[in-house]
Amino acid sequence: MNHTSIDLEYHPKKIAVLFPGVGYHTDKPLLYYSKKLAKYLGFEILEVAYPPLPSGIKGSPDKMEEAFLLARAQIEDQLSSIPFARYDSVVFLSKSIGTALAASYAGDHALPAQHVYYTPVAASFPFIKETLKSIRPIKVTAPKDDTCRPKQIGFHGTADSWAETTQIQALAKQINLPLHLIPNADHSLETGDVLKDLDILKEVMTQTFHFLKMC
Repeated sequence: MNHTSIDLEYHPKKIAVLFPGVGYHTDKPLLYYSKKLAKYLGFEILEVAYPPLPSGIKGSPDKMEEAFLLARAQIEDQLSSIPFARYDSVVFLSKSIGTALAASYAGDHALPAQHVYYTPVAASFPFIKETLKSIRPIKVTAPKDDTCRPKQIGFHGTADSWAETTQIQALAKQINLPLHLIPNADHSLETGDVLKDLDILKEVMTQTFHFLKMC
């Protein structure tokens, strides 16, 4: 008697990589809960870490570039052994300077990752634009023969002191990046009103959840 069982249900192999901001680690709300959502939806989770970065980055293009280059080099080492080509779906969840790092890595490696950008800074957009060259529909071998269409979304607070709203809107429009504006929210997408901030977090995570479900 043949006791071999065959699972006819296809389970796509998915990975979500988290790119934190400066001081905004993966245990803070936006990345903590997006990580939980990704894990719930069956993604493997990988978190990148940065070396010690210079202080006083805000408002200093030179220090921002220094921090970017330091972090970018370490990310290259950390991700060098990850076989991204073996995954059916790759999602990068990034925050602040992490949005530039995530987009830079994807662009440099022609990696068709999908991106959730939390509070992107202006310096991220040349890299985000570059990622568009690698984005293409990925055919997923599933029972319904569904197609996962790689895409990107961003979230920005209109009281973000790290990124001027008019500029971020214009940059997003140039590359057709869907940008969700959070009125009166700062660089952490918070307003200072705790109950309001919980509502914002729920809305942002709801949008993130719907995005991840399509991947």
